[in-house]
Parts: sequence; structure tokens; C-alpha cells
Amino acid sequence: MKQTDMEKRILSILVDNTSGVLTRIAGLFARRGYNIDSITAGVTADPRFTRITIVTSGDELVLEQIKNQVQKQVDVRDVKILDAEASVIRELVLLKLRVSEEQRDKVLAVANIFRAKIVDVGPKSMIIELTGSQSKLEAFLELTKEYETLELARTGITALSRGMEDVTYLD
Repeated sequence: MKQTDMEKRILSILVDNTSGVLTRIAGLFARRGYNIDSITAGVTADPRFTRITIVTSGDELVLEQIKNQVQKQVDVRDVKILDAEASVIRELVLLKLRVSEEQRDKVLAVANIFRAKIVDVGPKSMIIELTGSQSKLEAFLELTKEYETLELARTGITALSRGMEDVTYLD
């Protein structure tokens, strides 16, 4: 398969909030040889359910197979392929930079442009929190390359479809 045939898809999977469900879903991907670019999971407004967001890639046939295989899992209640144009897609990054007192104002100015938050300041470091699209995060990381990155943590993508049309109601 040529690289140009590869598409990225965001799967929003609603599952029962049971022990091992994330392992079973991730294991399905591993057994089938499907790649996971990003995976996040968290309990929903109803504590009986967890939403798992997976970013994966493949050609159209592979992506359809992935969706079908996930839907067959016992704990899975709903699977949606999210359209990037009709969804809110976010990622969180925490970035710890080595920053001298003299450099702080410049880092703060860049952080303000991106609406990032300074969540910790030490004598020689700063931790910056930024939420947004992957392209926004990448642009921010590019602009902060002149400073030494001490640590970096990214959550992976989480997403919801816009509007009311795609809401799943479970009893």
C-alpha cells in the first residue's frame, strides 16, 4: 500500500466501564496488526460507560474492517467514525522547559499567543499546559525548540461529534 492511500480515522467507542475493556480493545488492534496512532479513555457523564478515542490509519478497506471488528466486541455499545469537519478534536500537552529568569518573558509571550497556561515555575524551569488541535500543538512545540525540553507529555486525541444528531442514548 502506498503512503498516499493511507487515511487517518478517529474512532469514538462507547464501552461498558468494566475491568480490562481497554486491554481487550487494544489487544484486538494488536492481534489484527492494526496500528494505533493515539488512544485515550475516560469515564463518561454516566459512570457505567467509558469513551475510548482511537486514532488509527489504513486504507478504506482496513478502516472498515477495524470498525466492524471493534463493533463485535462484547463490551462495545457504540462505534462512530468521527468526521474531522463535524467534530471537536483536542489534545493536551504538558511541556517542561529549561528557562532562565531572563528567558521567561519571551516564553510567556509565546505561551500567551497560543493561549497556553503556565502551570509551574521553578528557578530554572517552567511547565506549560496547552490544549488544542495537533497542528496548534506542533506549531507551539516548533516555536519553543530554542529552549531545552526537559520533559514532554501528550494525552493523545480526544474528540466528540458536534451537535445533537450523533448522540448515543443508552438505558
